[in-house]
Amino acid sequence: MSDKVYNVLFLCTGNSARSIIAEAILNRLGMGRFRAYSAGSHPKGEVHPFALQLLKGLNYDTSFARSKPWDEFAASHAPQLDFVFTVCDRAAAEACPVWPGQPITAHWGIPDPAAAEGSETERHFAFAETYRMLNNRISIFISLPMTSLDKLALQRRLDEIGRDIPKAV
Repeated sequence: MSDKVYNVLFLCTGNSARSIIAEAILNRLGMGRFRAYSAGSHPKGEVHPFALQLLKGLNYDTSFARSKPWDEFAASHAPQLDFVFTVCDRAAAEACPVWPGQPITAHWGIPDPAAAEGSETERHFAFAETYRMLNNRISIFISLPMTSLDKLALQRRLDEIGRDIPKAV
């Protein structure tokens, strides 16, 4: 097995919920094989309180969580990215910066829990559902045999994960 640590960036428009949750999940599940980051095309400047509450309730350290622009990761001093995942449709449709290192990109669209309407309980449920979907996709992603897949096969698998139709590893 390779000792390579894969750098992964999760993108969303506001970088306040979905991408932050994905960053937390991958940094925990990746167990040192992956280093996750998150950013937004138009960051809100603060992490949604429900996202922080959810992560804290699941015993995540949330000290990492801050809403930041994606251009931080296009700079010359930024970590070289291996993968970039958009987790919202709006960011996927925007013109992204050129990422150093030509990472593999995929779209893993997830409904915006911050846009959920209804009672406070229903809104909290939307965040829990976001966590569930991202946790499932990330669990599949980290189980892929990275070193034995060529770039095209890996791209195909990542696209399948985003469509929720993963094939056998």
